[in-house]
Amino acid sequence: MCHQTVSLVARHLEANGIPTVVFGTARDIVEHCGVARHVFVDFPLGNPCGKPYDVDMQHEILELGLGLLETAGEPRTTVVAPYEWGPDTTWKDLIFTEERPFLEGEAYDNWMAAKAKYREQKAQGKL
Repeated sequence: MCHQTVSLVARHLEANGIPTVVFGTARDIVEHCGVARHVFVDFPLGNPCGKPYDVDMQHEILELGLGLLETAGEPRTTVVAPYEWGPDTTWKDLIFTEERPFLEGEAYDNWMAAKAKYREQKAQGKL
């Protein structure tokens, strides 16, 4: 589910008396939506609870969220997880590009076709 959808669902739940914590990797989107509590993890999209198979890190990030649920004193509170994806930020250079160099062959072709279809639908006013 996308960050925006999760954030809007969290706001709805909060408005109906159910406390929430959003774990997210797109800080700008989550904070723009105005969630009550947010654990930001500066990792690639799809990894808001830590690195795959790193159970200790995942538990610690979950603990950050549970702690935030107990202690947040004001709305729109963001806690930044103290973890790094790697020894540097080169992963961001691969993700935040027009070309998507991490995709090759059929995966790249499929991505470009989906991108063209999106542009066409947007131009036709369908999105």
